[in-house]
Amino acid sequence: MKLLSLFSWLLAAGIGFPTVQAAEATRPNIVIIFADDLGYGDLGCYGHPTIRTPNLDRMAAEGMRFTEFYSAAEVCTPSRAALLTGRYPIRSGMCHDQFRVLRPRSLGQLPDNEITLAEALKAKGYATGCIGKWHLGVPQFNPGGHPRKHGFDFYFGLPHSNDMDPTPVAPKGAGKLAEQRAEWWNAPLYRDDQIIERPADQTTLTRRYTDEAVKFIQRNKTKPFFLYFPHTFPHTPLFASKDFAGKSPRGIYGDVVEELDASVGKVLDTLRAEKLAENTLVFFTSDNGPWLIMNQQGGSAGLLREGKGSTWEGGMRVPGIAWWPGKIKPTVQRTLACTMDLFTTSLKLAGADVPGDRPIDGLDIRPLLFGTGPVSREAYFYYRGTRLMAARSGDFKAHYMTQAAYGQPKHEEHTPPLLFNLRVDPSETHNVATNHSAVLGQIAQVVEKHKAALQPAPSQLVEVQPVAEKK
Repeated sequence: MKLLSLFSWLLAAGIGFPTVQAAEATRPNIVIIFADDLGYGDLGCYGHPTIRTPNLDRMAAEGMRFTEFYSAAEVCTPSRAALLTGRYPIRSGMCHDQFRVLRPRSLGQLPDNEITLAEALKAKGYATGCIGKWHLGVPQFNPGGHPRKHGFDFYFGLPHSNDMDPTPVAPKGAGKLAEQRAEWWNAPLYRDDQIIERPADQTTLTRRYTDEAVKFIQRNKTKPFFLYFPHTFPHTPLFASKDFAGKSPRGIYGDVVEELDASVGKVLDTLRAEKLAENTLVFFTSDNGPWLIMNQQGGSAGLLREGKGSTWEGGMRVPGIAWWPGKIKPTVQRTLACTMDLFTTSLKLAGADVPGDRPIDGLDIRPLLFGTGPVSREAYFYYRGTRLMAARSGDFKAHYMTQAAYGQPKHEEHTPPLLFNLRVDPSETHNVATNHSAVLGQIAQVVEKHKAALQPAPSQLVEVQPVAEKK
């Protein structure tokens, strides 16, 4: 009792606080900025000739730019589930072969038994915030799908994609049209548990998201924080603020990406101004490849084949930029890494335990980030819904099934599999299967090992709230 009383007195007197603060200072802040449908070739630092991205270019020059960074899925709901859980989405049930993403009236959600990055970091004393597009549950029809039920202290954003609430006046295929009108869309904007605006003014979304991100950083600057910042754009329909609309040579798509770039700049500037930069890992990436069927309203996969919705490289290889002044040296990183790695790496940085009661697919890539050694990955698996379409081991990728992102109703099976050497042929143009039967055999063994240990979860993407009949 005396020891307890003494300890209580020390805390009350503030004598114990410096030790606590010193411990907290060793735990870095973590910021993950997640663009929506941004293609591999859409940034200046990845070769785009007309979209101007000076802030992301500087971020890449000061940090690490990955050339072989992957999303874990080719569409948004499963890719977001994978990032936040460190697991292929088939393990959590956040994928389906027909219903590719959660819909506006979906009753499914990221299962409660999944451990999110926010939950794991919150348990280590982190403040946690989600600002932007969620798409892992629709709170209006299932309160359990709200971000605040999955480890986030604060939420500001849209529950799903910005095209999922068309109004009755929206023309068919409105998202593809070059000119967008605000009255066509009825997306709800949440602050925590409340809808504060419907329809959300999408011309101001990026700016308001950024303002909220800056305030979150400033509000939590005295303790470790995790900011998950999944932007709504450049998913169609495309809207930019008056400061950016009509300014890019690339048209409205360029306007939107250039405003995202400015948003990244403000986040980094805030970290510098608050003297937090040297204790903060910032990672920028995209949820999947570009939505090519949107024509000029969609982005570019650069030299990669296909785009969003496909397991060709253009559907899942995305920009990846890591920034941490004083910790990450300016480097171009050509080792394969993925969004699931952010889960494991962030937990390791925070001194948290990686869950040991379930398979975790993300690897600890701190050796890559800090230049201390290699990271060994036996294989990387490309899923489209519940189907394992392809697998990569080393430089070689075997396609067991292929399907164009859109317009091809059924997948095509390949026996023998198609084989591409991605280090030589990232565009997947030259099938070298006949020359590398041994490689195909090695990849097949890894695939069988993966399948044998896999326990798919029931899909969360099927059940929806029925529309009430009019009387």
